[in-house]
Amino acid sequence: MKTRQDAWSHEEDVLLAETVLQYIREGKTQLAAFEVVGRQLHRTAAACGFRWNAEVRKRYLEAIEQAKKQRKERKRALEMMKKWQKDSTVAAWSPSGERDGAEGSSPFLPVAPLTLEQCISFLQTLRRGIEEMEAIRQDNERLKRERAEWQTRNEQLAQKLERLETRQTTVQEDYEALVKIMARARQLASEEGDRFSLAQLFAAEANGSNESLAHS
Repeated sequence: MKTRQDAWSHEEDVLLAETVLQYIREGKTQLAAFEVVGRQLHRTAAACGFRWNAEVRKRYLEAIEQAKKQRKERKRALEMMKKWQKDSTVAAWSPSGERDGAEGSSPFLPVAPLTLEQCISFLQTLRRGIEEMEAIRQDNERLKRERAEWQTRNEQLAQKLERLETRQTTVQEDYEALVKIMARARQLASEEGDRFSLAQLFAAEANGSNESLAHS
């Protein structure tokens, strides 16, 4: 088989994703999916696996989770069907007056077909299981939404806290500047006596010229 080295096209990525998702749903391995896609695209299974893990997989995270759920539902349905078949076989061939215990326990006896009532009961049980899974899924979605809302609220509070901290820093700086001005005022008042006024001090601070006050 010729091994390709060219870039992957969008159609090839879609084929790879669909095949892998199908194999996940059916309970098969991803390696088997890579081998199937590799034969179709004339690429190696390793190249398909690398492409899936490096590029394609992250685009189908929700689809992967859904495929896993479908795999679980399929496995559960098959297990329930086998259980019903086993129970129906035991019921059909157990000693009941017409058949003795040895005949009923023989592993070579044919499997009795399911009755309509058994099929209905099985489907009802399966439906209840699906409804329970749907309820769990809805609860999970609700919790995800609540988590997203709390994260948004947390981000808003963090931003508000940052603004308050910035405002506090500004107020602190203004306070320190005012303390320095008052200290300067007391110093000039002691030096200049009645000729000095607070208004002159603020004017001097604004103009950056304290020496002019001392000689005014």
